[in-house]
Amino acid sequence: MRRLLSAVLLTSTMLPLSAVLAQDATSEAAIRAIIAEQVVAWDAGDGTRYTNHLAPDASFTNLFGMVMYGAPAFANRHNEILSTFYKGTTKRHAVRRIRFLVPDVAIVDIDNEVHGVKEMPGGIAVPPDGVIKTQLMEVFVRRDGQWWIEAYHNVDVKPSSPESGP
Repeated sequence: MRRLLSAVLLTSTMLPLSAVLAQDATSEAAIRAIIAEQVVAWDAGDGTRYTNHLAPDASFTNLFGMVMYGAPAFANRHNEILSTFYKGTTKRHAVRRIRFLVPDVAIVDIDNEVHGVKEMPGGIAVPPDGVIKTQLMEVFVRRDGQWWIEAYHNVDVKPSSPESGP
C-alpha cells in the first residue's frame, strides 16, 4: 500500500512538472518568434512593424538613455532612427537567456548587434567594423494568450581596453 501511495504521489507531482515544462517550451518558442520578427522588421526599415508586440503602455530606454512610454512613442522613435542614422542597417539578435519569473512573465536577455552603421549621434563612436553592440533586455507578459513586451531596455556595450580591467 505504501509503495502504491508513493507511486501515485510521485506520478501526480511529475505530471504538473511536465505540463509546466511543455508550457515553458511553447512560451519560449512564441517569444523567440517575436524576437525573430523584430529582426525582420528592422532589416526592412519598418519601425511600426518592429513595434507589433509592444504593449500599449510599455516603457522603453534606448542606448542614449532616453526614456519613453507607450507603443506610439516607440514606433515613432524606431521609424525615425531607421530612416536616419540606422537606415540600411541590419540587426542580429542572439538570445542569451529567457527566464520565466512566473508562467506569464519572462525576462529576455539579448546580445544585440546592428550592422552597417556609418555614423551615430550623441557621442557614440562607431567601431571600425560598423557594428554597434548592445545588451537588450525585454520583459514579456502574456495576456489573453498573447505575449507583449512591457519593457525594452537597451544599453550599449563599451569597448574593453587593457586599462579598464574586468
